Amino acid sequence: MMFNLLYKELRLAAHPNLFIFTCLGVLVIVPAYPYGMVFIFGCLAPFITFMYGRETNDIYYTALLPVKKRDTVKAKCLLLVLAQMTQLLISLPFAFLRVGLLPSSNPAGIEANVAYYGFGLMVYTVFNLIFLTQFFKDAHKVEIAFLMAIIPATLGVLAMEVIVHFPRFAWLDSVEPAMLVRQLPILLVGAVVYVIGNVAAYRISAERFEMVDL
Repeated sequence: MMFNLLYKELRLAAHPNLFIFTCLGVLVIVPAYPYGMVFIFGCLAPFITFMYGRETNDIYYTALLPVKKRDTVKAKCLLLVLAQMTQLLISLPFAFLRVGLLPSSNPAGIEANVAYYGFGLMVYTVFNLIFLTQFFKDAHKVEIAFLMAIIPATLGVLAMEVIVHFPRFAWLDSVEPAMLVRQLPILLVGAVVYVIGNVAAYRISAERFEMVDL
């Protein structure tokens, strides 16, 4: 059942921009580019898709199907996670390729290294937790939910881009093997936070959506 709902999300509910923005993980190969923007696109894509769903009455349509309201929420959460994880997977080969083609550091901000992906997972978590829980209060006010979520997510991206310019945190910008190993705890924390945060986002959103009268 859940696979069918996710398939329905991809075929009917997802706006074309979701797929386009997901592919923007390739931006990590662009020289002198703030790679944190990849995560902003990963937050913007769900917003456009949820707005598209509101205009097409997708939530109402899904609620008419013989599925639980919690499953409707779960399908939306899985759509976000699938898009974000796909975006990161797409970016990985280009991150490795960039090191070979452009060995010099990125003057615009953080490199696409281990710490970068750890911080990115945290940014995604902040956005998903706020956006989903706020949206499913009434399953209608997409813009308000997005504004509440994108501000802290953007601040997180700015922080990761700026902090590497301080000498004390220069190791966060490195792609040297020894420094990449040192960055592993950040990736681990990011992964744990992402899992816990998205599970919490689903549970809170499901509880709130149960109270919504469509």
